[in-house]
Amino acid sequence: MPELGPQIERFLDELKRQNASAHTLRNYASDLDQFSDYFTIKDKPGLLVEEFDALAIREWLGHLYQQKLTAVSMRRKLAAVRSFFKYLLREGVIRTNTARLVRTPKAPQSLPSVMTPEQTNTLVDGVAADKLERPYPARDLAIFEMLYGCGLRVSELVGLNLDDFDFSERWIRVRGKGKKERLVPIGEPALKAIREYWSLLPQQPSGESPVFLSEKKKPTPIATYVLQVRLKKHLATAGLDPSLTPHKLRHSYATHLLDAGADLRSVQELLGHAHLVTTQVYTHITTERLKRAYDAAHPRA
Repeated sequence: MPELGPQIERFLDELKRQNASAHTLRNYASDLDQFSDYFTIKDKPGLLVEEFDALAIREWLGHLYQQKLTAVSMRRKLAAVRSFFKYLLREGVIRTNTARLVRTPKAPQSLPSVMTPEQTNTLVDGVAADKLERPYPARDLAIFEMLYGCGLRVSELVGLNLDDFDFSERWIRVRGKGKKERLVPIGEPALKAIREYWSLLPQQPSGESPVFLSEKKKPTPIATYVLQVRLKKHLATAGLDPSLTPHKLRHSYATHLLDAGADLRSVQELLGHAHLVTTQVYTHITTERLKRAYDAAHPRA
């Protein structure tokens, strides 16, 4: 009978062969390692995969709950275990995927927080005014024009190359989750900021050169953590909430489009969402905003 540990290693190797992202591999390895550790007893033989039933997996989830993990974290870890057992079933290692019999912990419904159009303009205008003593002000402006103007994920922005731009048609090719590509229109303010940033570089980018460069001498893309630090400093300088993340600019992009009358399907395409239900959360934001405006202004509210 196959033991749990070696099977996890084989599963992770299979994910690598399928070109899973480094982020996915890291999370799956961590979650499955924690899963294995919970059932490992010192100086005892390794667990066999056939020994797992739904009750054992529920016991593990109960342990996670006692550790005060959020429902979102528990759902992610259970998803990793389910994918692992699905792999075992496909490989003929087990006869039944018992992980499918375990109910997914219910996550609380929460709406993503967004900035108002006035707040986003304050942020971007503050970057343009160069009020903060920092290196590469032109790069910062181009980055935030792109994040808000195109609704990109941070990983998508960092992964942009010069070849991804069509300047004549004002489109960019974006590589999103699951290696999926989509075309996103880019506005003139963002294009202008990028051209200004490139004009100040000692060597002009070409071909597969990263669009946004790090401070290193060799042409490497800016690190995501550097971008996050830059945003916090700009938010503080502009008098805005410094806890806001780059992803909030993406939320704001979607919400402001819907507020202005964009249809849901178009916003789904622009964001690169695989399912419309993911995009529909932004309709709840706009509805809540209308309710607040009504309650505050109408005499019969």
